[in-house]
Amino acid sequence: MSKRIIVLCALPEEAQGLLEKYFPTFYTGVGKVNAAMTATRCIIEHNPDLIINFGTAGSKNIKKHTLVDCTKFIQRDMDIKELGFEFGVTPYDEVPSILEFKSENPLNTFSTCGSGDTFVSDMSKVPADVVDMEAYAIAKCCYQNDVDFVSFKYITDGADGEAANDWLENCEKGAKEFLKIIEHYCE
Repeated sequence: MSKRIIVLCALPEEAQGLLEKYFPTFYTGVGKVNAAMTATRCIIEHNPDLIINFGTAGSKNIKKHTLVDCTKFIQRDMDIKELGFEFGVTPYDEVPSILEFKSENPLNTFSTCGSGDTFVSDMSKVPADVVDMEAYAIAKCCYQNDVDFVSFKYITDGADGEAANDWLENCEKGAKEFLKIIEHYCE
């Protein structure tokens, strides 16, 4: 029996229409709430063995035009230290604050992804290699439903003052790079 695999991307601009011929591909919309809702619906309706998340990300540490495999996920906007909780910890939640998934892929570039509902133009206080707006939410849904998860992010920008200008310009390049990886999961 072959694995049931689905792909989740935030926006069609990120996939460029190139992924649908390989696996069912769904678009979550922007942000953690939209991503969690779509991931949950896809888990219920499609019962996947594996969810592959592909998208774009910013990074101050990894150069633009690099495809990375994210294996650790944090919420970069969960900050309730005033009540005694460490950065990234959701109060009274039994799910670990750092979600980690194993990945076997040809990239061997394992990164930490910080997800949040803001577009980052300054990473100086974000304890992650890359930043996005959806991966943590999808990872949490997979964790809670015992679904394998891998996430690939194409670095489109430096999470700096030029981030918004660089993002759209680099989406097509990212989708083409990801196609080289997707074949690994078709075997």
